[in-house]
Amino acid sequence: MKFFAALLALSLAFISPAEAAQKKVAVKKIEKIAILPTAELLVASGSSIITIGNIESTTSDISLSALSSDGTPVWNLLLDTGLDEIVMAATADNSGNLWLAGFSATAVVAESATATVTAENPDSVPVEPSQPVRSDLNRLTLWKIDSAGQLSATYYSSENITGIINAISASRSGVSIVGQYNQRSFIQNMTSTGSFGKLTYIGTSKTSLNSIVRNSDGSTSVFGTSIETIGIKRLAAKRDGVLIKVSKSGAITNVVRSSAINAERSWLSADSNFLLSGYVKTGKKVETAITKFTPAFAPLWTLRVPSTGESTAITAGKSSVVAISSKSQVSSIIGWKPTKPSLLLLTFNTKGLITSASGATDLIAPIALSYSKEVGIVGLARNSESSAVLFKLSK
Repeated sequence: MKFFAALLALSLAFISPAEAAQKKVAVKKIEKIAILPTAELLVASGSSIITIGNIESTTSDISLSALSSDGTPVWNLLLDTGLDEIVMAATADNSGNLWLAGFSATAVVAESATATVTAENPDSVPVEPSQPVRSDLNRLTLWKIDSAGQLSATYYSSENITGIINAISASRSGVSIVGQYNQRSFIQNMTSTGSFGKLTYIGTSKTSLNSIVRNSDGSTSVFGTSIETIGIKRLAAKRDGVLIKVSKSGAITNVVRSSAINAERSWLSADSNFLLSGYVKTGKKVETAITKFTPAFAPLWTLRVPSTGESTAITAGKSSVVAISSKSQVSSIIGWKPTKPSLLLLTFNTKGLITSASGATDLIAPIALSYSKEVGIVGLARNSESSAVLFKLSK
């Protein structure tokens, strides 16, 4: 009896749009702005749409371009110290500053020279000049760029480990990043003045964290997937999605596992309003789960949509928007019958009901979504040539 009471309480804990009065919605075309082959990241800040990418010249450099909502160039910036640098995540703070997180190389220290003897070359074989040694990209680096497109500060962590950065989040008190060192997920916090906190590891190589939210009190919430016990919460299915809150000092204070019978789950994206999207794989069936949570990780509403598994989601005012790679019809969407993986955007109201849909069959999968009041929803998607296409969701 207690089991059924608990099950009933759980079923009433959130609203499922499938059980609500969902109306049919006709799909509209996505408005494409430009093809940007080198764009990898996207941030909408104020009236600017900023794309960021890594480029190769003599060294690895970072290129930024700001555009207006109609694609008109506003400013460009090249981050090139003469050494290698790479960006992996970007976000904007409430003051309009852009924060980039990545890795950079340190200068190669020349060895003291000793006298050398010229080698004999009786056959006059051409000898190619030796190439200078390039340092590893192992210095965790954060770049701060102001709203005018000027580099205002560069901060370097004392950690010298080659790694991956999956996401960054900024608040008034500083920034937080999540990534991987030696296949272990880590959280690194930094104050707004550039003071790095203690590195915090979460789990082992059996846990992957994909997104992070820096909370106002300096704590962080991280989201991803795990097949091991985290805190005191054990694995419930083949692979669980995980929501983890970590205190400012690095202690795990809350863990929620998202699981389904015989399924693999992972949360791929999350924003500061705790709108999450991720995949659910059960056998050959693949869906995208979109769920709105409270800061305490209580679900408010949720919906699953057939997909390839790729997705990203963002809050836009009172609406929630998710971009997925769709390969089949979606219930309640009129005029959407893709024959191959195609980009589909769904907009939800506060109750989790779909209010509009936009699609493009010449785009394959989402790369990023961003939002500002001035420009609305903008995104990057991959086309069949694997180039990034900048698009806008019509208001």
